[in-house]
Amino acid sequence: MPSKPGKGRLSPEVFDLPVEKMRAGYYSDAYFNHARDALLQDGRHPRVVMQVFQKKHSVLGGIDEAIAVLKLCADDWSALEVHALYEGDEVEPWETVMTIEGDYRGFAHLETVYLGCMARRSLVMFNVREVVEAANGKQILFFPARHDHWLVQTGDGWAAHVAGAIGVSTDAQASWWGGRGVGTVPHSLIAAFGGDTVEAARAFARQYAHEMNVTVLVDFVNDSVQTALDVADALGENLWGVRLDTSERLVDRSLWDEMGEFRPTGVNHVLVRKVRDALDAAGHERVKIVVSGGFDVEKISEFERLGVPVDSYGVGSALIRGENDFTADVVLTDGRPSAKVGRRYTANERLELVL
Repeated sequence: MPSKPGKGRLSPEVFDLPVEKMRAGYYSDAYFNHARDALLQDGRHPRVVMQVFQKKHSVLGGIDEAIAVLKLCADDWSALEVHALYEGDEVEPWETVMTIEGDYRGFAHLETVYLGCMARRSLVMFNVREVVEAANGKQILFFPARHDHWLVQTGDGWAAHVAGAIGVSTDAQASWWGGRGVGTVPHSLIAAFGGDTVEAARAFARQYAHEMNVTVLVDFVNDSVQTALDVADALGENLWGVRLDTSERLVDRSLWDEMGEFRPTGVNHVLVRKVRDALDAAGHERVKIVVSGGFDVEKISEFERLGVPVDSYGVGSALIRGENDFTADVVLTDGRPSAKVGRRYTANERLELVL
């Protein structure tokens, strides 16, 4: 079957897999290695159809990585016939996303690895797709790198990119499509300038204004309105945006006289409007507003419902929470049904042959 127009697959070499260790079963649940050894000892060559699925509506990620595992780590890729969906495809509960047909001994030891690829990347992809849709076209910045182990960055960044995130925060996260990490003037740089946000922003802009959109955190002294104005006045055309990141334990100074009719802590809709109004009144209409700190689908949806003047949402740990587990079953053996009770072979016309 031909590939879908506009769709392709990442080359297996992109993933930099530890091939020899995967082939040896180092990353596999031990019982799969034992099962393979038992078949080898018994001299059996069962030709099976392995069917992969998950149990909820989701967005498929990690499928190219899973295919790479099979291509590089199975005993003989040419002896397998694999059909699969594509990265970013929406999938229904129980829908078959991949089938693997061939001598079970040649790939039995890889199930743990390819399922894990899909579980992790689909989790990220589904979460990012949800916030992208909630944001109604506003930019989503993928900021969870500090909340998880560094080894997951490359694939997670790719999943976020496919799902619609406009930027990621590390070069590793952007590496699979040849991009770069993006970010703002951090609190640590401001602290290194003795808490002077303007001076830190000037130094940052001198170095980077010619190669990136300079965005400055403006909550360091808990006075986001005044700091945003000071930074905008100082940087002029070199300032792309300001980022509000007030702690959920603090009330910004500009709201001290307005508490009582809304939740005043953190980045809230009243604070954002105050910053927007102040920037506009001072002639800085072109300066964008980025918000971060505790944003998830629910908070973004609320901001959009209220029409809060946000240009971009930075989302962190919410994008790596939850579960999106995949299961693989042998459903046919030597052409005969062999699934466990409650499971069966389920054909899916959407699957395409992997070459």
